[in-house]
Amino acid sequence: MAKIFISILLIFAIQNNAHEFNPAHLVIEESDSVNYNYEATWLYPLKNIGKRAELIFPDICKIEALAPYPQGKYLVEKLSLNCTSTLKDQTIKVEHLSVLTDALVTVNFSDNSTFEGIMNLRNPSITIPIKKQAFPTTYFKLGIDHLLSGIDHILFIFGLLFLVTGVINIIKTITAFTIAHSITLGLSVFNLITLPQATIEVLIALTIVYLAVEISSKNKYSATPWFMAFGFGLLHGLGFAGALGEIGISNDQILLSLLFFNIGIEAGQLALIPIFGFLIWTANKYKIYTNASIGASYLLGSMGFYWVISRFIGIVT
Repeated sequence: MAKIFISILLIFAIQNNAHEFNPAHLVIEESDSVNYNYEATWLYPLKNIGKRAELIFPDICKIEALAPYPQGKYLVEKLSLNCTSTLKDQTIKVEHLSVLTDALVTVNFSDNSTFEGIMNLRNPSITIPIKKQAFPTTYFKLGIDHLLSGIDHILFIFGLLFLVTGVINIIKTITAFTIAHSITLGLSVFNLITLPQATIEVLIALTIVYLAVEISSKNKYSATPWFMAFGFGLLHGLGFAGALGEIGISNDQILLSLLFFNIGIEAGQLALIPIFGFLIWTANKYKIYTNASIGASYLLGSMGFYWVISRFIGIVT
C-alpha cells in the first residue's frame, strides 16, 4: 500500500515539473493598413517539451525577424511583416508545437477590429476571418485549459468535497469559491490588486496543506463551508490572474475576454466535480471511505508541502 501511495505521489510530482499553464501567444498589430504592414510578437514558453515551435505565415508576406530573447517565462521574438494584401482570409500555421502547449493568436487591425483564435497540435493552423469577431470565445478554451492543467487547483477542489456534506452545501461551497476567485481575477487584471505571483503560488500551496489537515481531523462543514471556500478562492483567483497576465489580453474586449476566461475555469471545475463525487460515493458504497479520506489527506498534504518548499526555494534563489 505504501509503495502504491509513493508511486502516486511521484506521478503528481513529475507532472507538476513537466508542465504548467504557459500558452504561447502570437500578437500581430496592423501598423499600416494601406501598405499592409504588420508588427508581430511571438511569445513561446521557455519550459517547453521538444524544439521551439515555428510559425509559417502566408506567402503574400515578407518577414523580417529579430533574434529571440528571454523575458520572464517566455522566449520573445519580434517580427515585421510586409504583405501584398490584408491578413484577413489568410492562414497562419505553426510547426513543432508541443502536445502540452496551446498557441493563442491575437490580430489587432487598424480599424479597431480584433481576431483571436487558438492553434494546437490537433489544429496547427488558423484562418483569419474577413468578418469582425463578435465574442472573444478563445478565452473560454484557455480558461478550461488552465483549470485542467493546474494540478494544485484540481487537488483543492478534490479536497473540498471531503469536507462538505449535502448537495446544497456542495453547491454553496463551489459557488463561493467561484465568486471569490472571480473577484480577485478581475481586480488583478485591471491592476487594482498587485501581489508577487511567486508569493501567491506559495499561499495556494498552503491552502492545500490546510485542507489535508482538515481532512485528517475528519471535520465536516455542515453549516458554513462556503466561508472557507470564499477565503481560499480569493487566493486562487490571484493565481488564475497571474497565468492570464503572463500572456495578456491584447484586445479592446477586455471585459468579455475576462468573462469568457472565467466561464472556462468554471466549466473545468464543473466537469471535475461529478468525477470526484463519484469516487467519493463509490468509497462510501464499498465502506472504504475512511481509508480513502486518509489517502486523500496524505496525498494533499504531501503535494502541498512539496509545492510550498519548491516554490519558496524559487523565491529565495
